[in-house]
Amino acid sequence: MGDYGERLAERKLVAGGLTLLDRNFTDPSGEIDLVLRDGDTLVVCEVKTRSSEVGGSPLEAVDEEKVSRLRRLAAVWLAAHPGVRPDGIRIDLVGIRLPRRGAPIIDHVCGVG
Repeated sequence: MGDYGERLAERKLVAGGLTLLDRNFTDPSGEIDLVLRDGDTLVVCEVKTRSSEVGGSPLEAVDEEKVSRLRRLAAVWLAAHPGVRPDGIRIDLVGIRLPRRGAPIIDHVCGVG
């Protein structure tokens, strides 16, 4: 389900004008689902996919600790890609709900950290 959600998020963000740079970048301290460029801004994107909201919405699953980890991972990603020199870094969240019937519901929140 997570891979499917990440593909949906990638399609939506790329269709919205962002450029995909990397997916599933891993480091011992964690993973970045999607790394994109929005103009001169590096975008680190966390994707959460849920089939129900029993445990809360997908976006509620991302707390301040996760945002802090994504900030650190963004620095690690940049160190591993010295040719990329963004003017800024933004952390985005994409929450995907997969209802039993109908199309997926995709929420994109820009700049959470």
